[in-house]
Amino acid sequence: MARTIGSSGEKTAKAIREAGIRLIYAHGFEAVGMRQLAAEVGIQPGSLYKYFANKQTLLFDIVRDHMDHLIVNLHVALEGHQTPLDRLRAFSAFHLRYHMTRKMQVYIANSELRSLEPENRSVIVDMRSTYERVVEDILQSGVDCGAFRPLDVKVATFALIALLTGICEWYRADGRLEQDALVAEHVALVLNGVAR
Repeated sequence: MARTIGSSGEKTAKAIREAGIRLIYAHGFEAVGMRQLAAEVGIQPGSLYKYFANKQTLLFDIVRDHMDHLIVNLHVALEGHQTPLDRLRAFSAFHLRYHMTRKMQVYIANSELRSLEPENRSVIVDMRSTYERVVEDILQSGVDCGAFRPLDVKVATFALIALLTGICEWYRADGRLEQDALVAEHVALVLNGVAR
């Protein structure tokens, strides 16, 4: 791909991130080289270092951006929902739709966590814990007020997130069921799973 004449640094950084996502998703972090990434974007290999110090920095940027976006948008999705049942329904629908539309980013954030250096990995693990605590709080509130059956909240949180995240492994936009139908089916599974 030839570099666009007059493209800004911001556009180039975005193009590098997007190419990094595609290549890491297709080949795995360890198999992607900086020369390959530069060729994909249409710039000289040395120019990459103006934007990312190394491949590790790029991976951390991709995963951190994914987690930032996930956390911010979860809070937006929960706005106005007061009861634990409504909040769990809103969380489930949000999580599903997010993961159905960002398959590559989700895959990288989950499978390449092992490729992050310890300091970077720690930041991402903390961000994941922040996200998980929102779900734990919803479930604990539901148990406390009697809306949900008694649960091991930590285990239930991991189980729900795994159930809902799994959709990005098999969902296809051109599949038999539309997105709304799949969301409704999964939300019903979640709510039935915690119901008294």
